[in-house]
Amino acid sequence: MLKSRHLLGIADLGPDEIALILDTAEAMTEIAARPIKKVPTLRGRTVVNLFFEPSTRTRTSFEVAEKRLSADTLSIAVAQSSVTKGETLLDTVRNLEAMAPDMIVMRHACSGAPHLLARLCRSVIINAGDGMHEHPTQALLDAFTIREHKRRLDGLKVAIVGDLLHSRVLRSNVQLLNTMGADVWACGPATLIPADLARFGITVTTSIERAVADADVVMMLRIQHERMHGHFIPSTREYYALFGLTPERLGRAKPDVIIMHPGPMNRGVEIDSEVADGPHSVILAQVTNGVAVRMAVLYLLAGQEGEAD
Repeated sequence: MLKSRHLLGIADLGPDEIALILDTAEAMTEIAARPIKKVPTLRGRTVVNLFFEPSTRTRTSFEVAEKRLSADTLSIAVAQSSVTKGETLLDTVRNLEAMAPDMIVMRHACSGAPHLLARLCRSVIINAGDGMHEHPTQALLDAFTIREHKRRLDGLKVAIVGDLLHSRVLRSNVQLLNTMGADVWACGPATLIPADLARFGITVTTSIERAVADADVVMMLRIQHERMHGHFIPSTREYYALFGLTPERLGRAKPDVIIMHPGPMNRGVEIDSEVADGPHSVILAQVTNGVAVRMAVLYLLAGQEGEAD
């Protein structure tokens, strides 16, 4: 059982709860192999997907997960909602809640927006990414993918390279991997490293060569131009020259290293196509595993009394 009725961030989860979600997701992967990929676990429950920011993988992954669990789903396109007429976030959610949904999956540009709703609304709230704060289901699917390939998380050297300053994926992954005993390294240009990052007990460096040396896992993050207010890097060409993951740099990692990326991926900026499409890449496996992990989260939060089969 999870202690909280919401999933707002990794910081709220203990190691036993993280292991429970990963173990449940492992059971959920079997459903995807069936001729009919659907179980009645959430039949009769309504899930609203409320995305205030663009999303392809996360929104689609949640929708597929909800449908495989037989939930009634409703996806709100914010561009066509009353938000464009000046309605506040809280009024929007309270109006949706008046229709009695059981769960609301929300992505918002403001850090802490899901926490506000969790305090004020009756529905279960799942954070699908809030500002530069957290993206808990991404960290869970990343951990699931690492465990799938390495059979463990503790003791692994995980190098996270890229735009650390604006990344909610970094924050969730650092907390999860630290909790599960991994050796986390974070690397990026000095202008894109949060000032207090080292307080999480990880190794911070501006040298990608040091970061990937003997790494078991290399996780690349994209440059988030849409969140930048100013010039953080001289050019994408120079960034690639100094921080791009090339086959030569990958050669410093362990022979069985896996390469991860949460997407969307900018080829030729943070990662070379030869690496992204190479034998060490598990980037598409992350997408596949995202459905199973989100099924596990939905099941544990709302369908605990149901049966997976």
